[in-house]
Amino acid sequence: MKYRGLFVGLTTLDFVYAIEHYPQANQKVVAQKYLTTAGGPATNAAVAFSYFGNQGRLLTVLGQHPITQLIRADLKEYSVEIVDMLPEKTDSPPVSSIIATTATGERAVISINAIKSQSNKSQIPEAILSDIDIILIDGHQMEVSWVLAEVAKSRQIPVVIDGGSWKSNFDRVLPFVDYAICSANFYPPQCQNSQDVFEFLQEMGISRIAITQGEGEILYCDRGKIANIPVPAIEAVDTMGAGDIFHGAFCHYILQEDFATALDRAAQIASKSCQFLGTRAWYYSS
Repeated sequence: MKYRGLFVGLTTLDFVYAIEHYPQANQKVVAQKYLTTAGGPATNAAVAFSYFGNQGRLLTVLGQHPITQLIRADLKEYSVEIVDMLPEKTDSPPVSSIIATTATGERAVISINAIKSQSNKSQIPEAILSDIDIILIDGHQMEVSWVLAEVAKSRQIPVVIDGGSWKSNFDRVLPFVDYAICSANFYPPQCQNSQDVFEFLQEMGISRIAITQGEGEILYCDRGKIANIPVPAIEAVDTMGAGDIFHGAFCHYILQEDFATALDRAAQIASKSCQFLGTRAWYYSS
């Protein structure tokens, strides 16, 4: 069965360099490999969602700067539909430079988020939630996300948040969220550990919460019951975008599985992606 998902948030152009060891100060190194792809949490999640034969619709800010053609070409290859809320925008979209250290699989990122590319509720296209089975919000377009989450909740469309880090006004969105999938770096105000995060989100009315910890086990809370799920042990080549891919896979699996099973299967997909350079090569592997 094919699903339709709406992914709301950030789109970037990513330049990815694979090197054997991270450079020291004033050192020049030659990259072993180099990639250029579209990036951003919601964007990579939409691509992962399409991996299963689904239709990913990306609600974002892109504009008409010449380099946006690279983004459009990449996403067209993965059948991700772009809905641009500021099509007249002429300045550059956010650009990220990523260094993947092949010896360890770790990555370093220099980026600009959507702070200079904010849209508002008046720019939400009509009927954007028509025929949508699930919506994911990455927190980079907060006003738009708040409005859409409220409408989605009223229509019983599941709402998922990518809680990579706490962002201003996230608390406006949370009351309408069904699934909070957070990283270990997601700390709402006054929260200092995972138990605090679980309690905070439960007080917001969210009954299904997960906290990913890289290669460590996934902690999750399902209607008050706390448990964990191990992630596959692998030799990582590049961990860039693994969390985004996890969220896209979760959006697929949660439409047909229980919460714990969806988390487990999403972890398998994310782990698979870490065995390849960049956020796309895993897509074509058997």
